[in-house]
This record gives sequence, structure tokens and C-alpha cells, in this order.
Amino acid sequence: MSRASGATGESSGTGAATGHPDASTIAARVGAFSHRSRRRVDPSSLPEVRARDGAMRPPRRAAVAVVLLDDPQRGPGVLLTRRTSKLRDHPGQFALPGGSLDPGEDAVTAGLRELDEELGLRLGPSDVAGLLDDYPTRSGFVITPVVMTTGVALESLVPSPDEVARLYHVTLDELDVEPYYLEIPESDRPVVQLPIVGHRVHAPTAAVMLQFTEVALHDRATRVDGLEQPVFAWR
Repeated sequence: MSRASGATGESSGTGAATGHPDASTIAARVGAFSHRSRRRVDPSSLPEVRARDGAMRPPRRAAVAVVLLDDPQRGPGVLLTRRTSKLRDHPGQFALPGGSLDPGEDAVTAGLRELDEELGLRLGPSDVAGLLDDYPTRSGFVITPVVMTTGVALESLVPSPDEVARLYHVTLDELDVEPYYLEIPESDRPVVQLPIVGHRVHAPTAAVMLQFTEVALHDRATRVDGLEQPVFAWR
């Protein structure tokens, strides 16, 4: 497993991002959005999807951790992973730490658990700033993004080699970019891509990170449910 800051794999050494709010302001903005504006999606209201065994089932709930890590050397940034090629689901794709909710879990509990399992980062409910909009995926999940803040150093994290091929610390300057929107014949919604870490990151990860950028950095309640995933991510 390798670590990287931005696209180069090296520390930028620039400290806090210029022109962006600090971590406490970001947490306050996300908290306000979570309480006043967040859109919830009931999986039972969505069409059923075909499971691996061929049966039709309603979408399942999942959570992802949007971690604002205020690294002492690099400044604030969001953690992003690249999944290992040996994973059954979406191998090699860029992702936020996360997964399906276990029985009895809510999104916050699941997000905290997945963060610990994937990156060895143990946070608690007091580190949670709030939730972003639920995002239904083509592969049969309703993802709830859980925004968390921490000041631990990037080097203190211990990513799981079974799940994480590479860990990125995407600074706020790097995250605050203009997305690409592509038309595809399979959908009337545009496919969104974020040009970060030297690649074009797709939805659902790109959609979640775009809404985080809009809410946290610009204090705008921008919706992303109209943004499509690439066809290769539909299963």
C-alpha cells in the first residue's frame, strides 16, 4: 500500500489551503446542511435491483466516510483510497472508506466502523460533523456520506492491504476543481468526473466529493442526485 498527497505521491509542504475555510468552519457548514437541507432516500421507494443470485431485491443501505484530515504538515484535505484489484466489488476503483450497514447499524456507526477497518483510523461520534445527501447507486445501494474531522497525521494511518492499494490526501485546493460532465447514450443524466489525483474520478465517489466541496468550501446546498455513474460501475 502506498500513500500520496495529491497526484505526485509526495507532500506538498504548503500547509493550510489558501482561500478556503478552516476545519471548524467546514464542520459547522456541514452540520447546518445536515440538519436543515439534507435529502434522505428510502431504499424501499426505489426499483428493485438484481442480486448476484439472480433474485430481485430492494437497494441496500451503505455509508462512506468523508474524512477531513487536517494534517499538521499538509493542511486540511480529504482522504481518498484506490481499491485493490483483488476485491470482488469495483476492484481498482477510487473510493471513500465505506461499505454496507450491518444489522442494527445506522450510517454513522457503519461509517466509523468501515474507517477503522480500512484505514486503522478510530474516530467517535463526536468527530462527526454531519451527513450529506443520500446517493442511490446503479449497483443497488443507497449511500449516506458521513463527514468527519480529525487532526491526526497521515502517516499514523494503517490501511488494510486487503482493501486499499493506495491512500491519497486530497488537499482542499486540489479538490476545488471544475468537474467534467459527459453525455452517454445509456442515460439522460450526465456522467460526472472529478480531475483529481492525476485521474478522472467517477461517481458515486465524485458525486459525494463534489457535494462536499460545494457545501463545505462554498456554503452551497448543491444537489448531485442528477449526476450519473459510468456504465462500468452499474454492477
